Formats: sequence, C-alpha cells, structure tokens
Amino acid sequence: MRPMPESQSFELTPAQIKTLQRLLASGFQFVPMERITRHVVVEKDGFIALLDPAEGKLKLFGQVGYRVGDGIGMLVEQGRQHSFVWKKQSIPATPVLLSACSRVKKELAEILVDVHQ
Repeated sequence: MRPMPESQSFELTPAQIKTLQRLLASGFQFVPMERITRHVVVEKDGFIALLDPAEGKLKLFGQVGYRVGDGIGMLVEQGRQHSFVWKKQSIPATPVLLSACSRVKKELAEILVDVHQ
C-alpha cells in the first residue's frame, strides 16, 4: 500500500474509519492520485472509486472507473462497443472486464451501505 499524499488529509469519523477498514479487509487499497485532493481513492483489481468523506459518511462520488495509464477511464459506449476511456487512451470493455467491474461495484456498494445502516 502506497502512502497518501500529504495534500489528502481528512478528519475521519469512527464510522468512516470502520468503512475504510472493511474496504481494506475486502482487498481494496488506498491509491494516491495527485490530481484528486478532495476524495479518498480506493482501487481493487484495477477498478478505481472516489469516495466523498462529507457529512460523516463515505459516499461513492461519480462512477467506478478502470485504471487507464495514470488516470481513471470511465465506461463509455462508442458505437456498439463499450470501452474504458481516459483522455485519448482507451481499453475495450470485454465481458470479463465488465463482469469484474460489476463485482467490484457490488462489493463497494455493500460495504458502504452496510456500515451506514
């Protein structure tokens, strides 16, 4: 696990810390991304999620993306095909990647909902 950059410091509540511990126990890792300073960035199996630490909770900000180069590729439809796209880079969203993306999104949602109930 890489340390988070100094610019990413948050005052976390006990509930948020519990959520982060559950994420780590489930195989997510904290990832530093220098352009992202207001969110906690987690990654699992190449899929990246931004978590907003506002209001004493951790909420998914935007959608789960896939690591493309040094950025986060968003799932987009290009014609009849889907790809994870970041800037001018693109990775085809194969059935295997789409299945893995669904699994990671489901895991993340379960952890975030379970802790906040």
